[in-house]
Parts: sequence; C-alpha cells; structure tokens
Amino acid sequence: MIPVATALDYGSVVIFALTGALAASRSQLDLAGFVFVAALTAVGGGTVRDVLLGRLPVFWVQRPEYMVLIAIAAVAVFFTAHLLESRYRVLLWLDACALSVAVPAGVAVTLATGHPAIVVLIMGVVTGTVGGLMRDVLCNEVPLTLKQGELYLSCAFAGGAMALLAGWAGFGLPTALLACAGVTFALRAGSILWGWKLPVYRPHPPRDLS
Repeated sequence: MIPVATALDYGSVVIFALTGALAASRSQLDLAGFVFVAALTAVGGGTVRDVLLGRLPVFWVQRPEYMVLIAIAAVAVFFTAHLLESRYRVLLWLDACALSVAVPAGVAVTLATGHPAIVVLIMGVVTGTVGGLMRDVLCNEVPLTLKQGELYLSCAFAGGAMALLAGWAGFGLPTALLACAGVTFALRAGSILWGWKLPVYRPHPPRDLS
C-alpha cells in the first residue's frame, strides 16, 4: 500500500500546489508568497494526517523533493496565471482534481498503518480538505470546504466510504482507491456544474407558547 499512497501523495501535492499558487495570484502576492501559499496548501492535509497517525517525521520531511515540486509549480503559475481567462474557475477544477487524489491518498496511508474503518474515513477527509482550508483562510477567501451551496466535505466522506465499501466487497486496493477518486470527483464536479448541494439549516422563529 505504501508505494500507492506515496504516488497519490505526489499527485495531490502537485495539484494542490497549483491551486495555492492560483489563490496567491488572486491575492496579488509576490513570488515568495506564491511559494508559501502553494506549500501550505500542498502539504497541509498530509501533515495533519501524519501527525495524528504518529507517522513521524511527516511525509515531506522524509522526502524533501516534495518542496522542489511545490516551488516549481508555484513559479510556473507566477509567470503564467495572467494567461488564464478565469483563474477562479481553473482553481475550482484543479481543486476538485486534487481532492479526488488526496482523499484516496489519505485512505491508502491509513489502511497501511492498520487503523479501523472510522479512522480511515476521517484521515481521508483530513488529507483532502485541510490544505485547501488553510489556503482559503490565508488568502481571505470563504473556504470552499464550508462554503454554502457547495458539496465538498461530503464529497470527501462519500469517496472514503466508497473505498471502504469496495474493500469490504472484496475488491483489491487499486480498484477501491479508483472508486474513491471517481466518487469524490463526480460529486464535486456535479456541485460545480449543476449546483448539487446538501440542505442547509434554516432558522425558524420560536413558537409563541403564551
């Protein structure tokens, strides 16, 4: 499982780094700011996951080449972001791709360490969502993770649950992780394209009991 988890971590780090750099471009930061936001976005979720699981040193400390990839992604966006017609639209779709890679990465890592299903599910969500949450808060944006009218956390939960169900049904790890990625991306894409969302809480005035 570890090689699979490592490959997924590489994919999610690079794509999340691109989203962080795009967010930095929207905030008109300098090159150092681009690299910082890209790095925080790219490794935030995986770092929290590894700390909670006791996997120390965390994944990017063991493999410093992650930071090289992040810096390359940030510099590339710094010099090309102005060519994009809608940076926010590109950010949304890149973020959806990153989410659909990071959730199975978290699932694979947690399965490899032998934790129970509920921990696997939670770590998949943590890996997929925490980096983007840090990015949006740092750039003074409404976090996509909690934005009203967006499926996001629920996409990660559904994807992680699908991986577990596929494993319990007897499918191999690659199939389970592919199903996880597919469900996560499909739900997130549906939210972006067609406005899929969960019901939101609507307060009601208290009843007059007099």
